[in-house]
Amino acid sequence: IAWSTLFARSQPLEIELGSGDASFLIEWARRNPERNFLGVERLKGRLRKLERKGSRAGLTNLRGLRLEAAYFVEFMIPPASVAAFHLYFPDPWPKKRHHKRRLLKPGFVHELARRLAPGGYLHVATDWEDYAHEALATLQAEPLLANTAADFAPRPAYRPLTKFEARGLKQMND
Repeated sequence: IAWSTLFARSQPLEIELGSGDASFLIEWARRNPERNFLGVERLKGRLRKLERKGSRAGLTNLRGLRLEAAYFVEFMIPPASVAAFHLYFPDPWPKKRHHKRRLLKPGFVHELARRLAPGGYLHVATDWEDYAHEALATLQAEPLLANTAADFAPRPAYRPLTKFEARGLKQMND
């Protein structure tokens, strides 16, 4: 994909893989008008929500694509062209026999790393402890990536909560 076909202005691109209800991406795009944002979502209803919320907010730096994340990353993103990837609360596939379906596997992480621009970053969050350990090991094993934290990093205060994340935190505090 030539990013210029999606965005009017040429500026750094951040991609959220699995945009959910779009709460993170809408707020992040609003806070960072000097960057372009792309939400990749396979579910039509969620993509419509992203587009509707973005339009209401008047965000010209936000677009959505309906595709499978792994296919999109491997076949449609040019190398070294993305400033940041955001992957928040990917499906943990909690049953042991389904762990092979988890997105953060070595091959996929390598493809993400190859598509990051110099100085780019990948931000991942999950609330499943075993998936967090598996993802951390996979990310640390990728030679093209460097963890900015010694181990797990706390959620940065500047990052907007996703709707799913806010609901989980509320349940923990009730």
